[in-house]
Amino acid sequence: MESNMTKSNHDTGDNAWMMTSTALVLLMTPALAFFYGGLVDRKNILNQLFLSFICMGIVFLQWVLFGFSFAFGPPASVAFGSFQWAVLRFGKYDNTIYSPTYPLLTFAAYQGV
Repeated sequence: MESNMTKSNHDTGDNAWMMTSTALVLLMTPALAFFYGGLVDRKNILNQLFLSFICMGIVFLQWVLFGFSFAFGPPASVAFGSFQWAVLRFGKYDNTIYSPTYPLLTFAAYQGV
């Protein structure tokens, strides 16, 4: 009995490793916050901690809104991508260029952190 579904070439091991790597890179933010907190006076430590976390959130939001499309999207010019993939709207794009063995969303999350 044949299935009508097409077989995906995504490897679950590669996908799991990329998501683990993304989480490990994301854990660097608290470490960086504590490092910056150690460089300032005692009364400014909390400000430095929040500054690191707020910046991480803002930069990741910018990456999701337009950064990934600008960096990796279909070319609009020689140097920049178009905004066709803004807000991570890939549609039914079959990704074999950037990440052939794991989903494009995993690739976007890893590149975003």
